[in-house]
Formats: sequence, C-alpha cells, structure tokens
Amino acid sequence: MKTLFGDPGKRQTLIRILALILVVGLTVIMFLIRDQVKALGSYGYLGIFLISIVANSTVIVPLPGVFITSAMGAVFNPFWVAIAAGAGAALGELSGYLAGFGGQAVIKDTERYQRLTQWMRKYGDWTILVLAFIPNPAFDLAGITAGALRLPIYRFLFWCCLGKILKMLLFAYFGSGLFGWLGM
Repeated sequence: MKTLFGDPGKRQTLIRILALILVVGLTVIMFLIRDQVKALGSYGYLGIFLISIVANSTVIVPLPGVFITSAMGAVFNPFWVAIAAGAGAALGELSGYLAGFGGQAVIKDTERYQRLTQWMRKYGDWTILVLAFIPNPAFDLAGITAGALRLPIYRFLFWCCLGKILKMLLFAYFGSGLFGWLGM
C-alpha cells in the first residue's frame, strides 16, 4: 500500500499545493505591509534591493516598485539603483515561477496563458527577457508559465534579471533626470 509520500503523483500534487499556498500567503502579507516597505529606502542600495524583492514577489497585485526606483535614482547613483532594483525584482519574480510550478492547472485554460505558452516554446528565453523589460503588471503570467513549463530556474532568473535591470536603468535615469530638472 502506497502512502501519501510514497506515491510520486500525490507527492507532486502536495508540493504544488504548498507552493501555491506559500505564494498566495506571501502576496497577502506583502500587500498588507506595503507602507512599511517604503521605509527600506533609507538603507541605500540594500533597501532598494529589498523593496524590489517585495514589490515583485506579489502575484497579480502590483506594488509600485518602478516608481520607487525612479525616486531612488534621483537620490543615489542611477546605475547602481538599477542593478539593485533589477536583481531584487528578478528574485521577487520567483513567486510567479513557484505559482506556475504549484498551480499550473488553475490557469491552463486561459487564452493568454495558451498564447504565452506558445511564445515561450517558440522563442524561449527571449520571451522572458522582453516581458521582463516591458513595464507591465502581467509579467507574473510569464513567471507562472515558465514555472509550469519547468524552464530551468537559472535560465528564468538570468533572463528575468537582465530584462529587469534594463527596465530599471530607464526608470532610475528617468527619475534622476526628472528630479534634477525640477531642481529637487
């Protein structure tokens, strides 16, 4: 007789359910403490890195990480702000990746998911890079898709990090220029 942990199919289902519960719980917590997260900016680049992790670890409910990056670009060196924010953002996006791994059946039948799955199968890593670069709250779906397709985590993180850093460079330098232009 197989036990719950002896049956690979049931074990996989349990892992998926636990991953989904973890992601949903983390999203709720991050949404509830979003105001306290802003105080991390006083910690410099480490604070920016941590804010970006938190802002990008929520699934579906976006937090304003790019606006914080723009503001911090006016205070600190925009290049290093972008590196810290982009790396933190990529790590935060692992929540979407885990949601895909844990709950792929929840989104499998949507039209967007099917289209994104086709793009990811056809264009692979470029899909992650482009979607990470484009400012949009829908990147969670790309992370979910990558997790559901079992894209190796190191590849997901590399392309996601590259895209997020490039995006954060634009926002950090924009913030630096805007606040400089306004004389702030």
